[in-house]
Amino acid sequence: MKKIYLIAICLLVVSIAQAQEPDTLATKKPKTVESKDGKTTITLGNGNVKITVNDDDVDTIKVKKTPKPVKYPKIDFGLTFEHFDIGFAKYHTGSDFSTPAAYSFLETQAGKTFNVGFDFAQMGIRFNPNFKIMLAAGLDWNHMRLAQNVTILPNNPVLSASTDATDYEKNRFSSRYLRVPLYFEYRTPQNDKGKRATIVFGPEVGFLLNGKVKQVSSVYGKTKVKDDYNFEPFRYGANMRIGYGGAGLFFKYYMNDVFAKNQGPADYKNLNFGITFGF
Repeated sequence: MKKIYLIAICLLVVSIAQAQEPDTLATKKPKTVESKDGKTTITLGNGNVKITVNDDDVDTIKVKKTPKPVKYPKIDFGLTFEHFDIGFAKYHTGSDFSTPAAYSFLETQAGKTFNVGFDFAQMGIRFNPNFKIMLAAGLDWNHMRLAQNVTILPNNPVLSASTDATDYEKNRFSSRYLRVPLYFEYRTPQNDKGKRATIVFGPEVGFLLNGKVKQVSSVYGKTKVKDDYNFEPFRYGANMRIGYGGAGLFFKYYMNDVFAKNQGPADYKNLNFGITFGF
């Protein structure tokens, strides 16, 4: 716009100069147009009319390059932070979600028993803009908030606990697994808001890293003890995530028992569900 204004002013000045000295400008040839130090100078006639335009005053039109088309299949791998899950953990024996017989110390506070997990590495093959297969690695925690004043005992051949006289403010029994899921991802084309719907599903295996008991009381303060606590060292199951944009819902179900064979309640399984972020 500044350039247009300067041209208009130039024409106006030229017309005024011609009106005042028609013979002089008509008989003189225009001086040369010079460009020095980032400035353009236009001199007319005998030098009575002179216009200088700074480069800063000239509008610049930027032309965006057309992005190169993506070639498929496309392979990618590396560190990531995706599929961050936070939700509830539910334990059951068949269709019975109550505490198993002979293991009443596993009674939990439902609203405070939860699951957290995320992927930190991923290798994938995208076959087209909508479909991708990924192998990932991540961490997964299950936190059981125990309802009774008990202590799960470490280094025992079978899962057992002692009843305490201490009133615990927090009594949490946890497991931590290295999770290795295989994802099949389908996503829709982007809508006019730049978002898309996504569904991710597939099998998942897990390797036990450790179990932990964390207790908080006015008598002993905060205590933490790590052990395997008879958890199943290798678990397998399935997962599914449904999302829109960057958030959605997740479901995870493990088909083998929570505790190792003959070391805890039989047919005692785990179901997790909640919200997930990062697609």
